[in-house]
Amino acid sequence: MRLFSYQDSNKNKRVGLLRAKDSGEFIDLSATDASLPNTLLDIISSTHAMSHIAALANNPAAVIKPIQGVKFIPLVDRPGKIVCLGLNYADHAAEGGHSRPEYPAFFMRGPSSLAAHQQPLIRPKVSDKFDYEAELAFVVGKTARHLTTANALEYVAGYSAFNDGSLRDYQRKSSQWTIGKNFDATGGFGPWLVTPDELPPAADGLRIQSRLNGQIMQDANTKNFLWGIVETLVLITECMTLEPGDVVITGTPAGVGYARKPPVFMKPGDTIEIDIEGVGVLSNPIADEA
Repeated sequence: MRLFSYQDSNKNKRVGLLRAKDSGEFIDLSATDASLPNTLLDIISSTHAMSHIAALANNPAAVIKPIQGVKFIPLVDRPGKIVCLGLNYADHAAEGGHSRPEYPAFFMRGPSSLAAHQQPLIRPKVSDKFDYEAELAFVVGKTARHLTTANALEYVAGYSAFNDGSLRDYQRKSSQWTIGKNFDATGGFGPWLVTPDELPPAADGLRIQSRLNGQIMQDANTKNFLWGIVETLVLITECMTLEPGDVVITGTPAGVGYARKPPVFMKPGDTIEIDIEGVGVLSNPIADEA
């Protein structure tokens, strides 16, 4: 299934179920069944909602709407935690002058840094060094602590695309990357949550690209993760409890803008796309802070 979060004409939060990858239509879940939660977080947190939604996919009475013109909002608009991995591809570590790490470079994002599919990513007033990072994201489906390699994938609700937009000068103002990763509306997230049954186990072997104004900037594959989905979950949950709706961002490959000669940064009027095989294309225009 492919689920997405959007806002209706009355600014109410809703969840849609894409009918097919290229159909251009979706099922309005709340209009089809008013008993269903109207946020993706509540759907993920429910023990029965996902199976019920799967049954609605073939319901002839389902309320069908066109996806054209939908106002997307971030899949999980207020996740409790957004845990990010840095240096999860050896080639990206090398282009940044880092040796192959022995442990992931974990950092956190805040919810106010998120931006939905088709909504602008905002270049802030204080910096013009706004860089792109194509990343696979996954959303946690159940409360998880001390997971093992045998059970970790049972806790994944689904996968999506993420653009870990980074202000490179601010990222380097301290030894911690957090400040450069948390400007408002810099992290693109979407367009939909793809349930694990639609993808290879652990989302392995998926091509991942970033395209800036149509030009391929990054082109890699999730098979090249240094720490895959399973190992990532094991490492995080030996430290903290993950909860339904928490988001984990899995790192970016080589080809980012700051490492190019000359550097390439996103600017107003640009469009950045993150394309992950089997997941979808996350697209965002770039705008300056008002």
